[in-house]
Amino acid sequence: MKRSLAALAMTTSLVFAGSAFAQTMDKNVKVGSLGDQSGLYADIGGPGSVVAAQMAIEDSGLKEKGWKLELISADHQNKPDVGTNIGKQWIDVEKVDVFVDLASSGVGLAIANLAREKNVVNLNSGSASSDLTGSQCSPNTVHWVYDTYMLANGTGKALVKSGGDTWFFVTVDYAFGHALERDTAAAVTASGGKVIGNVRHPLNNADFSSFLLQAQSSKAKIIGLANAGGDTINSIKQGAEFGITKGGQKFAGLLVFASDVVALGLPTAQGLTLTETWYWDANDANRAWTKRWQGRSLWLWRLWPAGGTRRNRWC
Repeated sequence: MKRSLAALAMTTSLVFAGSAFAQTMDKNVKVGSLGDQSGLYADIGGPGSVVAAQMAIEDSGLKEKGWKLELISADHQNKPDVGTNIGKQWIDVEKVDVFVDLASSGVGLAIANLAREKNVVNLNSGSASSDLTGSQCSPNTVHWVYDTYMLANGTGKALVKSGGDTWFFVTVDYAFGHALERDTAAAVTASGGKVIGNVRHPLNNADFSSFLLQAQSSKAKIIGLANAGGDTINSIKQGAEFGITKGGQKFAGLLVFASDVVALGLPTAQGLTLTETWYWDANDANRAWTKRWQGRSLWLWRLWPAGGTRRNRWC
């Protein structure tokens, strides 16, 4: 899960924002958690990320210093235009000071540009594209948790060194997938491997049969899944039905989470290679945070509205 790091990042952002607003003695801060609340990325962000933001607000210690913080949240539906419209409304009308979450690189890049234009803080813990700190770098955006460069150099280099020197990519066709394939291909070739093909699929795809058959017929040792969430789960499940791993090829999940493994089941997930930024069961501190988060997250799933902005006041 990424939510612990997101919460830590959120706390840091609030302290940073607090320092800036202290110059005008305005101790009111509004935080906007903009994420996928109902689609293929909801399990790795969404309502759970809103809970993490709530916890970070409380952990920041700003309430005890006389600050008033409000958290609002909305569903960007993985659409940059929807996310941008919400973002503009939040800044111009709601007076949002800090953006958080932003799963989906298309939305994340759009909000990064908007944050720079409107001069607000953008704390991105959901979008993976390395362009956020590369070609689209902005003084208003801080990129936390993971990015496509890190994922590529973690999984890509490790697999080439272990003998996986030929690759075929199954890539989701938008900014995130393009960046992940690009960065992983660079890491593979720099390590002495070879990319022998690729195919791109729509976001939130259901049937991967044609894409997987192309990957299978390529005879590549590694099938790099440059996608995430439900798309990764469907790719691996359907790949198992085609007997891809039994035939000697191996999947590389380039962005995989613990929730994905649960959805796949251990028999289907066996042998999957991935790079993880944070694991809930790694140590006592992680387990304690996860237990606390789990105890507070279930109610939000039940109360989340079908659409629109949810408004919460915790401090």
